[in-house]
Amino acid sequence: MGHLKPLKIDIVSDVVCPWCYIGKRRIENALALVPDIPVEVSWRPFFLNTWVPREGISRDEYLTTKFGSPEAYKAIAGRVVTAAEEEGLIYRPELVKRQPNTIDCHRLIHWAGAKGRAAEMKQRLMELYFRDGGDLTDVNVLVQAAADCGLDADDVRKRLATDEDVALISGQAREAADKGISGVPTFVFAQKYAVSGAQPAEQLASAIRQVSAEMNAQAAE
Repeated sequence: MGHLKPLKIDIVSDVVCPWCYIGKRRIENALALVPDIPVEVSWRPFFLNTWVPREGISRDEYLTTKFGSPEAYKAIAGRVVTAAEEEGLIYRPELVKRQPNTIDCHRLIHWAGAKGRAAEMKQRLMELYFRDGGDLTDVNVLVQAAADCGLDADDVRKRLATDEDVALISGQAREAADKGISGVPTFVFAQKYAVSGAQPAEQLASAIRQVSAEMNAQAAE
């Protein structure tokens, strides 16, 4: 085969989407199944709840608005908690007390990306939210998360206090919606093929192999 051209994988997701949390682990497992295929992974923003204000809202208010009541969500949550456990992840929905607007989380991921740490930042924020019930509307929580991932805490605190990259992130999220992405996670391979949902690792690995082979065959023609 010679040198394979890296396969671009754009992962459109949100940090408060439990299936995105699960999907992140599954794509990582999929990549471990195809170690011979070079990839370039980019994390793309999506707003699962565009109506949540910048300061966030209480979790109960959110669950009532979206599912009818906090009790109604409990039935749905059980399935997600089990799916997370099967991937070695912890989701404790009862710990979450505040529903954030995720623009600042996506800004952190974008800034971490400049240091090659976008995936690490994404994981940290998701763990804080799903595992620890962390308040992602609290600037101190966000600054600490950034510091945990090797970013400069003082620099991040200053940047969060501005509108830096708000328009950029909002534009990227809008672009995903304009392309018809309405459910996340969505995995876009070679900017051409989209796989929606937290598909099993084997299925994602199969898609990676297929698209990479097709892309490299075209390049060889």
